[in-house]
Amino acid sequence: MDSITAQDPSSQIPTDERLALAIQQGHANSLSALVERHHAPLMGFLYRLTGGDRLLAEDLVQETFLRALRAMSRGHYHYPRPFKPWLYAIAVNLARDHCKRAETRRTDSASDDEASWEAAAEADATQPEIRLLSQVEARQVADAVMVLPLHQREAVILRYCYDMSLAEIAEVLGVPVGTVKSRSSLGLKRLKEIMSSDR
Repeated sequence: MDSITAQDPSSQIPTDERLALAIQQGHANSLSALVERHHAPLMGFLYRLTGGDRLLAEDLVQETFLRALRAMSRGHYHYPRPFKPWLYAIAVNLARDHCKRAETRRTDSASDDEASWEAAAEADATQPEIRLLSQVEARQVADAVMVLPLHQREAVILRYCYDMSLAEIAEVLGVPVGTVKSRSSLGLKRLKEIMSSDR
């Protein structure tokens, strides 16, 4: 088996890292597999991170994949670096850049926003705990998360919604593992305080 077609023997499905390598070696069709695999979860992540702005989240998703493709074509991705944290780091940086340019707030109506939150949760099949929440609880959690400072919001969403390891989150955010622990802990504590006061 060559380096392009080699697969994970446990699943017989090419890993993200193998697909990224194939793209660098000129196999553009591997890009569609990566996009199909990561678009919905990345959309849900950016939707939550940006405060429920679906159009902005979609723009950021598209820009994330464009930048990832450019970076891969220029040799800025080095196999076998874990692909998912690398991709999410691009997305986080884009979201941060947007927040720096303008302090934006949700402009959608409450009903539209609630429907979008539910759609984002349903699109992410890796989050059974979110799907089990009632619509009201999901809305309360979403609102509470948006109260957190951006650096805590990033850590909490990646840790508790996307079940990333501390090491993966550290790579995404470009900070030490200890900083991730601190941000996650403080963010979760603040979330509990907000939810308790709301009740």
